[in-house]
Amino acid sequence: FLGGPDFVVGPQAPAGERNILGVIAKVGLEVGGKVIEVRKRLRGVIQTIGGKVIHPVCGLPGGVSKQITEEERKEFIDAAEYAVEFSKFALELFDDVVLKNKEYVDLIVGDIYKHRTYYMGLVDENNKVNFYDGVLRVVDPNGKEFAKFKAQEYLDHIREHVEPWTYVRFSYLKNVGWKGFVDGEDSGVFRVAPLARLNASDGMATPLAQEAYDRMYEVLGGKPVHNTLAFHWARLIEALYASERALELAHDPELTSPEIRNIPTEIPKEGIGVVEAPRGTLFHH
Repeated sequence: FLGGPDFVVGPQAPAGERNILGVIAKVGLEVGGKVIEVRKRLRGVIQTIGGKVIHPVCGLPGGVSKQITEEERKEFIDAAEYAVEFSKFALELFDDVVLKNKEYVDLIVGDIYKHRTYYMGLVDENNKVNFYDGVLRVVDPNGKEFAKFKAQEYLDHIREHVEPWTYVRFSYLKNVGWKGFVDGEDSGVFRVAPLARLNASDGMATPLAQEAYDRMYEVLGGKPVHNTLAFHWARLIEALYASERALELAHDPELTSPEIRNIPTEIPKEGIGVVEAPRGTLFHH
């Protein structure tokens, strides 16, 4: 929703046109309607599960506050099926609008936005991309596994650097060290989010997303891809994966189980969790 208009409407278009209205003007009302519809349906799923779209309130220690009904399951299946078809369509649109345009391809594969860095992302037991569970995997600029660790061990691998001109902290790999804002194998700078997750993995856990994953690396010359604008392509592949995975979960018999909470019996002294947010790996400590 944020990066798409730059490609669909065009990087040379006035900034005021690079938005959803500009996309509709470029590709037509039908396509714009699909964008709005998929967003509406998926926000509906979040609201049904979480009580509200922004900052859901369903989570409780040991589980959730509300059981899913069979009627709601049907709603989830419909929304996920629509999302799968939309994600396939979005990748086709990317192919038609971006990959068949030499100017755009030159921007993606050119050196101007290329940085050879380390990459980090959550992976499952098969080193496939995962958003919610698994271990952190780091690969070096050549694609070789550099580290693999549990969320609870993150302080053994990640440190934060501060600069006097900003409140933002800059994470870096402890075992490489901070060498400044430079890329390369000797710099501890690493990247997260869609492209990083794909670079740090050995593939996707759903079939259609795996096909899209293979095609991206085939077109861009193999792994890892260091071209920053490829993050947009990776994001579409992740959207397809998320849609396929949502459909799998919507069909899971346990989804409507009344067993929605295990009451904790002890009070923990410390908690560390990790999740893959759209913008990257997010730790809570």
